[in-house]
Amino acid sequence: MAASDVNALALDALDPQPVELLRLATAGSVDDGKSTLIGRLLYDSKQIFEDQLEHVVEVSRRRGDGHVNLALLTDGLRAEREQGITIDVAYRYFATPRRKFVLADCPGHVQYTRNMVTGCSTADVAVLLVDARNGVVEQSRRHAAIATLLAIPHLVVCVNKMDLVAYDEQRFAAITADFTAVARRLGARDLHFIPISALHGDNVVERSENTPWYEGPSLLELLETLPIARDRNLRELRFPVQWVIRPQDDAWHDYRGYAGQVASGVVRRGDEVVVLPAGIRTRVVAIDTADGEIDAAYPPLSVTVRLADDVDAARGDLIAHPDDQPQLARAFAATVCWMSEHPARERARYRLKHLARSTPARIDAIEHVLDVATLEHARGASELALNDIGRVRIRVAEPLPCDPYAANRATGAFILVDEQTGDTAAAGMIEQPLA
Repeated sequence: MAASDVNALALDALDPQPVELLRLATAGSVDDGKSTLIGRLLYDSKQIFEDQLEHVVEVSRRRGDGHVNLALLTDGLRAEREQGITIDVAYRYFATPRRKFVLADCPGHVQYTRNMVTGCSTADVAVLLVDARNGVVEQSRRHAAIATLLAIPHLVVCVNKMDLVAYDEQRFAAITADFTAVARRLGARDLHFIPISALHGDNVVERSENTPWYEGPSLLELLETLPIARDRNLRELRFPVQWVIRPQDDAWHDYRGYAGQVASGVVRRGDEVVVLPAGIRTRVVAIDTADGEIDAAYPPLSVTVRLADDVDAARGDLIAHPDDQPQLARAFAATVCWMSEHPARERARYRLKHLARSTPARIDAIEHVLDVATLEHARGASELALNDIGRVRIRVAEPLPCDPYAANRATGAFILVDEQTGDTAAAGMIEQPLA
């Protein structure tokens, strides 16, 4: 039986209600029409308040756009409107009768790659735009590479501006073939293509009569039906301790609970567990929520776990099942997206944040930099500059309970912080624990 089938059966047993929340991130090159697509998606699905639409109509008129510019619904910053590009990650929330959505509108320009990494870090689906006239360009490969590195389970490629190529089926097929070749090389898991015109609404919410040769769903139909519940890892328990709750009052004098969000796996009352990195074994005696005790918890529930023994556990520790523990590592190989104006160099020191734990760290080696134009690994680099994506080896001061990012997005991710400025220097994904 496949792992996805195991997940589905486990979910059915735990939760008769289908998971309805889907997190998606959008990315596209400048002028690919990403903001227009999001505006069209919100407009055609009736997600815009009347006063919002009136404001956009008025601004469009004053700007002389000649049409209702739906991109203004998402380009909220003044600089974004002036430059016609998306700069910061903007989040939008909307819902249909079938599913709720959290949409991260990510900037597409190369100088804001770090913002895209931030917006995509928790996404279930990446919606990538390609201009039908330009085809797969360097930014398309960059976006595909980032989405794949971040292990986003589903990639949806919207070939936009089909109206400007007369809804040409052959043009769509050629772009699909080019992007598929790139995606296969990167190891993308689930790939979908949709021919759209965000400006006119073709195949965004409703299927278009202008593409009779396309038999697939519209973008919204696809987003409503992608099987994201099967993506959840219900096998290896990973419960990071966010907070130790000890009220120390007369009513709750002896209460001691460990609060956190289940990152993966299932924890049940009565389970034998191990607290890492100390390696202390104990047993779960209760699982508390705001609505009372429950018998089992699974991702992404936030709960408080009570243990049979007064173990010395603290914020940053991790609870797992003894027969399926993450590796305790003091060094690991990782892929990082560099986010700082100050380049990364070997022997440089940072503070590494992993789950709720923070520890001093050092870059031991820079192994290669990804050339997004060719997808080749350029070796011999002495530093990583802003927005570079590269493979490094990192050593930390304290052992971290971690997994490869490909196996677990929660315990395989980290950030590096510049201790002098407090700024985030890099987002990282562990490839392999080394020791």
